[in-house]
Amino acid sequence: MNKNTLVVGFMLFAVFFGAGNLIFPPKLGFDSGADFWTSIAGFVLTGVGLPLVATIVAAYYEGGYKKALENISPIISLLLLGAIYLTIGPFFAIPRTAATAYDIALTPFLEQTSPTSLLLFTFGYFAITLWLSLNPSKMVDRIGAILTPTLLIAIIALVIRAVMIFSGIETAEVKTLETPFFTGFIEGYQTMDALAAFAFSVLVINGIKAKAQANSSLVKQTTLAALIAAISLAVIYISIGWIGYKIPLSADTVTDVATKGQNLGTFILNATANQTFGELGRSLLGLIVTLACLTTAIGLVVSTSAYFHSVFPRIPYKAYAVLFTLIGFGLANQGLNAVISKSVPVLLVLYPISMTALLVLLVNLVMPLPKLAQGLPIILVTVVSIASVAKVEFIAQLPLTAYSMEWLPFAIIGTLLGYIIAKMTK
Repeated sequence: MNKNTLVVGFMLFAVFFGAGNLIFPPKLGFDSGADFWTSIAGFVLTGVGLPLVATIVAAYYEGGYKKALENISPIISLLLLGAIYLTIGPFFAIPRTAATAYDIALTPFLEQTSPTSLLLFTFGYFAITLWLSLNPSKMVDRIGAILTPTLLIAIIALVIRAVMIFSGIETAEVKTLETPFFTGFIEGYQTMDALAAFAFSVLVINGIKAKAQANSSLVKQTTLAALIAAISLAVIYISIGWIGYKIPLSADTVTDVATKGQNLGTFILNATANQTFGELGRSLLGLIVTLACLTTAIGLVVSTSAYFHSVFPRIPYKAYAVLFTLIGFGLANQGLNAVISKSVPVLLVLYPISMTALLVLLVNLVMPLPKLAQGLPIILVTVVSIASVAKVEFIAQLPLTAYSMEWLPFAIIGTLLGYIIAKMTK
């Protein structure tokens, strides 16, 4: 493995590693109790495995998922990618960055949080976001290139110190989850990184092309980079999940956190930072996370606005940037828990569809599939996923419903049925 491969691997890691993702593993670790290792394995599968497999698959398709999905159906491409961009953009990921920054940087130092303090914080946050999004420059990329390693170093220092403090603590070995692996599996959706891989695959692949050696195959370089990024992400998520598993929090503390409307994941990170490095450490962590969230928000506004401007060019880029920033500002003021809870139903619809699209494109590499065999399973899974979230009665009778995998048989049946119909028609 050469230097270029390492550079590309850490570049890919930076694309997927967002400050907002830090809040989910600690909460899962705390909630899972004795099932920690089982639940975190499910989380890593969807939070790490899916986006990196998606990146590797994208390397096989010229033009990434946009072109690959357009070859199946332009309508499927527009609807799926449009929904993904809105999800990782103004409706969920952008407001989540602001709410996360507020919860980690400001909440611990306030005697009582209030809608006014959140409003003032997010107003300043989104004013900066809009200003830099309307004038995108290399400055944001350069700041991001500094902040990601800084955040990574801060998290590693936090984990090492936490291991020294918490390793001797005995945890209550109580089974707290009915299906720990699939609970972690669904929690992994919250990272939204698999959706980001669909949206940003072309940018990622072009970055890999620019950094990779000229005589190396794109797929090989992408695969090696994906392995480096996967290992790095998995180590981070497992480590901070372990902190949540080990940290001694009383039932009264957890209740108090819920009563105040705080997010348990951010509370665990703040409490750990305070126990390991004191008030200064917690303040620095809050500052780093806030700046990292800010650069992520700017990148999401720019990329989402650019995508919709490319699809509907009559509306200027700046109009999209203003609109998406305002939507993010409005939703962020609901608070972090509200943003997360409202994203769950949408992710439960989008992830099965995205995984189905990924699976058919993966099978298509090994055994070329007719367009009908690729499009029909996506359509069937879309119907089933929407019906599942809407709690339509017949869904409860389907196999694998207890594991939130009721869509999988329809993906398989749709592929086989589409293949047979296409062959018979031909």
